[in-house]
Amino acid sequence: MADLSQQDWTKQLKEDNNSVILDVRTQDEVDLGMIPDAIHIDIFKGQGFIDEIEQLDKSKSYYVYCKSGGRSGQACAIMNQLDIANAYNLLGGFTDWQGEVAHKQ
Repeated sequence: MADLSQQDWTKQLKEDNNSVILDVRTQDEVDLGMIPDAIHIDIFKGQGFIDEIEQLDKSKSYYVYCKSGGRSGQACAIMNQLDIANAYNLLGGFTDWQGEVAHKQ
C-alpha cells in the first residue's frame, strides 16, 4: 500500500494502463459526486466488501479513495491482505479532490 498525494496519485493513474479507480465511501457520499470512472464498493459493507474485493482482478492497480483518506487507507490494507499488491490511497480523499467530479443522472 502507498499513500499518495493527489498530484502523485493522478500522475501515476494517468501513466498506468492497468488501473481501476475504487470509491469506498457510503452510497450517500457517492450521491454527492465521485471521481469519474470509479467503481463503488462501500467499505462499511463488512464481509460484503471483502467478498466484492475478492472478485476483483488481482493483476490490476487500484487507486482508492474515500472522503478524507482514512477508510481508503484501511481498504488498501485489506486489499493487500487479499493478494492485491498494487493499492494506492489518495491522501485527503474526495474532500481535497481538485479534479473532475461526476454526478449520477
